[in-house]
Amino acid sequence: MANEHICPCTVGCPLQKAMNAIGGRWKISILCSLSNDGATRYNDIKRKMGSISNTMLAKSLKELEGDGLVKRTEYLEVPIRVEYEITDSVRSLIPILTELAMWENNLKNKSTPMNDN
Repeated sequence: MANEHICPCTVGCPLQKAMNAIGGRWKISILCSLSNDGATRYNDIKRKMGSISNTMLAKSLKELEGDGLVKRTEYLEVPIRVEYEITDSVRSLIPILTELAMWENNLKNKSTPMNDN
């Protein structure tokens, strides 16, 4: 039997699962916002995200909650108050996201031609 090359990012790959949990246009922005602001109400998240639709924000928050990345707390007040906050899993992810952002900045700086003037 010949040695086959097996991609590490196949079904069941932990990296692929992580990327699915935080992937998409809005999820990282939502997580970073909640990381900076702490427990935040839905309308405040929407205001910070700018052009996100209600449908997409609700879907993203529900998926993040389902993956254990966001905690939703409902307060039985009139009117009902709901707040979202990151979980400990995301707190440990923030330094990784910061490193990833620094990596991209370094990559961008390396690909920009030097100005010799």
